[in-house]
Amino acid sequence: MLLLAFVLVTANGSYGKAEQASRGEAKALDQLVEVSEYAPEAQRAQIQADAVCYARAVRFVEWPAMSDGNGSGAPSVWSTQVRRSFKSVEGEPVFGMLIAADNKRSDEREERLTQASASIPSAIFWFLLATLFVTVVALGICLPRRHNRGQLILLTVITALLTTMLVVIRDVDRPFGGIINVKPTAIAEVERQANRDFLAHHPGRKLPCDDRGRRLAA
Repeated sequence: MLLLAFVLVTANGSYGKAEQASRGEAKALDQLVEVSEYAPEAQRAQIQADAVCYARAVRFVEWPAMSDGNGSGAPSVWSTQVRRSFKSVEGEPVFGMLIAADNKRSDEREERLTQASASIPSAIFWFLLATLFVTVVALGICLPRRHNRGQLILLTVITALLTTMLVVIRDVDRPFGGIINVKPTAIAEVERQANRDFLAHHPGRKLPCDDRGRRLAA
């Protein structure tokens, strides 16, 4: 039971870190968009457009891939584009702020991808499952052959509780792929706001990506 409790705490900690990193990444991206308001017109338009496409690529391409513990190169296409736009403002006061916001976004994304992988090795999970099976069988053998209805009910309840705990551990340990999962709510909100600002400030320009963050043909 002590090992089971320790594993549950570990899985819950990984879930919390994944949720925190997701929100931190969205906040950093939002800050990047806000800081871009101090950049020249051309760079501001490019940064805001690439930020929208980055958010879409994270939401629609990388998020589903994380259910299996994998990442995607789709968001990196747009983060690279963002950094390229920094070169033209190098030496200006806004340059340092843009670099700081983008570095924060990059760090939070890396943490999010790290937490997408299972924090509990499969060997430990199977060991817990085998231990549960052996325990239930041993208790079943020790039950009296007659007048054992109460003991059977108790054994069934204990088995159900321990099995449920293992299922919860397995689910929480996959923060982006289980039933109890981290949803891309924060990044979706940043995408909506950034897209709204881009369309309001640059009505004559179009985004370089589609609704799922995929680059459009030139």
